[in-house]
This record gives sequence, C-alpha cells and structure tokens, in this order.
Amino acid sequence: MKGSRAGLATLLCATVGLAPFLPEPHVVGKLRWVLGGAVGMSALDWGDLAFHGAPWVWLAVELGLALRTRLTSPKPSEPQ
Repeated sequence: MKGSRAGLATLLCATVGLAPFLPEPHVVGKLRWVLGGAVGMSALDWGDLAFHGAPWVWLAVELGLALRTRLTSPKPSEPQ
C-alpha cells in the first residue's frame, strides 16, 4: 500500500534524514556546502549527503506518485 511506503519514508526522513539533530542536521550542512560551491568536499562528504538525502528523495517521489494518482484517477460518477 502506498500510504505505508510514504509513512516509512517520512519516518526515515525524521530519523536518518535529520541525524544528527544538533547542532544542525548533516543534510542541511552538506546542502549549504554544495550551494556554496562544494569547495573542498571529498568523496566521503558526497556519500554522507547521499546517505542523509536519500530518504528525502524517496519521500518526494512517493508524494509525487500519490499526487499523480490522485490527479489522474477517474472520479466516481455522481448519482442521478
């Protein structure tokens, strides 16, 4: 069921996607680094970004698929 996949993706975003929580999540720091030009990023830093960013990408895909399904599914006929 799609709802359970989106729920699992949300759970992973809240845990792995935001870990460590303090002083700021890794994914936030890595995205700032990339947006600043990614100067000095090593392969380990890119892998860290992929690891902490993967749940967010998965959640975006699940939400996009759910939205597409909702927009393209036929609406039930109204009773006359």
